[in-house]
Amino acid sequence: MNHGATCYLNSVLQVLFMTEDFREAVNRNSNTKFIDHHLKDLFDRLKKETSDTSKILKVLDINTVNQQQDAAEYCQKILKLTSPEAAKIFHAELTNRRFCSSCETETDTDESFWILPLSLVDSSNEVYSVEDGIKEFFKESYFTGEDQMYCEHCDTKVDARTKYVVKHHPEVLILLLKRFDFSYRYMKYVKINDRVDVATTLKIPENQTYELYAVVDHVGDLRSGHYTSRIRSQVDERWYEFNDTWVTQVRHQNLCFFSQMII
Repeated sequence: MNHGATCYLNSVLQVLFMTEDFREAVNRNSNTKFIDHHLKDLFDRLKKETSDTSKILKVLDINTVNQQQDAAEYCQKILKLTSPEAAKIFHAELTNRRFCSSCETETDTDESFWILPLSLVDSSNEVYSVEDGIKEFFKESYFTGEDQMYCEHCDTKVDARTKYVVKHHPEVLILLLKRFDFSYRYMKYVKINDRVDVATTLKIPENQTYELYAVVDHVGDLRSGHYTSRIRSQVDERWYEFNDTWVTQVRHQNLCFFSQMII
């Protein structure tokens, strides 16, 4: 149920509800220290009928229900408040690997993440590709000239290169398409509304393959708009669109063109 402009939260909760392993994990945890028991109550009601999210709103400290928020931000907030047992299927680790071109020292820094952000890279076909976004994220970056990096071993700034390596793959990978970018022409954040090509099967470094099963869409601009989700049921393998209280079966070929979050 939409309490005003809480479609961003509804879309995320609908994806979590349709993720069977996550739903079963929150059902097993009765510890009131985490948000699991609130999610369990909500999920139990959703199996029978539409339901409001007032308890979840309170836990997330959402007091202004008529103001649009970012779905990805609240997805991360929910996972951080969820028990480790339930949230671990979305948890992953990256290693930021830095190489000094002078002393050739390799320095690794580990980073945890729930959501992998992808920039919308240019495409000669005028259609952005998630595969291209993955390649862009994991490619080596070079820092020279004014962008040199400090090396502790050399005790000075040096030319360096960096790259990300996946240390731990999540069971379920969440991708965020960074559709909002700052425009120096307009001096404000603007939305990139370009169509995105999303493959149903995606391979990321270290030979890990993922099957697409959910997308969260956004229409509108940074301050206003509407979120919906499209999810492949793990029961009948059909795709459904979730639009607050409405659920409609959708055709596969109509999917994934203007998505913001991909799961």
